[in-house]
Amino acid sequence: MPNDTFSVRATALAGQPQDTRDAVIELDEILALARGSGMLITLDGQIGREKYQSIAGSLHAFKRFAEALCNNFGQRAAM
Repeated sequence: MPNDTFSVRATALAGQPQDTRDAVIELDEILALARGSGMLITLDGQIGREKYQSIAGSLHAFKRFAEALCNNFGQRAAM
C-alpha cells in the first residue's frame, strides 16, 4: 500500500476511538500480508465507511498467506 494511502488513513482515524483505530490498523496489516503473499485484493464497493473487498489468489498464495498470518500472530504472542 503506498505511503500516501497510510497518511490519508491516519488522518481519517485521528478522531476515532482507540479500539476503532486498532481494528482498522489490524485489518490493514492482514490485507498487507495477503498482498505480500501474492493475493489480489479488489475494492468491490463502499457504502459510507464500510468497504466491500474481494480477495482472490491461487492455493499456493493462500497457503503463503496462512503461514504469514500464523507467523505474524505468533510474533505478537511472544511479545
